[in-house]
Amino acid sequence: MKRTSSLFTNRSFLIGAVITLIVALTAGLSFIWTPYSVSALDIVAKLKPSSPAHWMGTDHFGRDILSMIMVGSRASIFVALVSVAIGAGIGIPLGLWAAARGGIVDEMLMRFNDLVFAFPALLSAVMITAIFGPGAINAIIAIGIFNIPVFARVARGAALSLWVREFVLAARAIGKSEGRITLDHILPNMANILIIQGTIQFSLGILAEAGLSYVGLGAQPPTPSWGRMLFEAQTMIGLAPHMALFPGLAIVATVLGLNLLGDGLRDVLDPKLRHMR
Repeated sequence: MKRTSSLFTNRSFLIGAVITLIVALTAGLSFIWTPYSVSALDIVAKLKPSSPAHWMGTDHFGRDILSMIMVGSRASIFVALVSVAIGAGIGIPLGLWAAARGGIVDEMLMRFNDLVFAFPALLSAVMITAIFGPGAINAIIAIGIFNIPVFARVARGAALSLWVREFVLAARAIGKSEGRITLDHILPNMANILIIQGTIQFSLGILAEAGLSYVGLGAQPPTPSWGRMLFEAQTMIGLAPHMALFPGLAIVATVLGLNLLGDGLRDVLDPKLRHMR
């Protein structure tokens, strides 16, 4: 109860939660309603600035930018969410296994992580695209692969610090297996760290998806994407700066909200930081 009340008195958490909720609701609303169809072209109304008819203006094809941002949020959230799930689903078990077994298993897994971590998401996407072609699924795979060593390192580091604790030693003394100790004692006591890291990786996933879409490796037309909207706006920046302004603000607001949410969770869930403050 005290931890819950601390969450709702933490300014970073509240601001981040509100921004994140607005983005999530906008993405959900876009499934059932947008001001205009994102596939509707109106050449007569192209490059119009903000107005009562088009709150965020129109692009070079006369498409409503607000509608495109709403629909584009779906691709960003989906790619980031699934890539984090892939990274956590593979990386966390690997990190827990390395911490539990130690020795050669730990060394081999960590060196493999170093090898995977050496390839940024963009480079992985280029290699995957060269084989399978561009698309949102390939962007998910590339970002997900990049997230695996991140979660593995965090899980391993947190687990190693718990394996020497008294309650774990007591569990070993009564004959519990390494797997049972990991599930019953290690994982529940490091859940807060993993939740915070997941929030951070989610915000980085939003940025990575926008970057991949910007270079043409993310979601493909006619699906709107924040990164591709920025790419299309770069040649129109002098004539219609709103084409770059609003997608850029959408990315900044989403990443900022997730980072503030992660900071708030860290402040509340980490006892050491809470006492320092």
